[in-house]
Amino acid sequence: MILLSNIQDGAELVPEGESVEKTLSIIELIGSGGTAGMIIIAILFVLLFVALYIYFERLFAIKAASKIDANFMNQIKDHVSHGKIDSAQLLCAQVNSPVSRLINKGITRIGKPLADINTAIENAGRLEVYELEKNVSVLATISGVAPMIGFLGTVIGMILSIFEIANSGGQIDIKLLADGLYTAMTTTVGGLIVGIVAYMAYNHLVVKTDKVIYQMEANSLEFLDHLNEPI
Repeated sequence: MILLSNIQDGAELVPEGESVEKTLSIIELIGSGGTAGMIIIAILFVLLFVALYIYFERLFAIKAASKIDANFMNQIKDHVSHGKIDSAQLLCAQVNSPVSRLINKGITRIGKPLADINTAIENAGRLEVYELEKNVSVLATISGVAPMIGFLGTVIGMILSIFEIANSGGQIDIKLLADGLYTAMTTTVGGLIVGIVAYMAYNHLVVKTDKVIYQMEANSLEFLDHLNEPI
């Protein structure tokens, strides 16, 4: 009677015709991939952390480099026109931006041929561009490598599934294939997510960097044009 009562109670807890919904958290999903899957997911997490760190570090650096007083070039031209070279250099040192460093490089060459001044500014500009683009190429690398690592997990997962099938004596049980399938799917999704994030971050930084480079070129040309004006 007690057993019959327990069975009846169980039947009341789960109404007939309704199935019990089972949920799976992200942590459980990652853990279901087995050791190989967890190792690959851990590598992808490291790549994601590196990508986000580089993105935000470069973003703040580029934003700081793009800030310049709209009246900066007018003050520089005024100092140069009146022969106040020291005042112009002091102003460049106070602003301390890629544009001001390029202009300062040109100011130090005043008195030499215009071609020499232009060459000095171009050489300094290459160094500034290198500083702006520092580590940005790592994002491009991560955007390409992360999906490949995810696909590597897919291959490993398929190998594990085939191994379980081979050892099952011809009787295919989906439970035996679960670890391999989880490894294949979770690593693929993880690799694609990291790749997409890194790719978007890379392209955003490229656009921001191009704007600063344009600003540097425009102000350098304005400075050279001022030096080329007849006195």
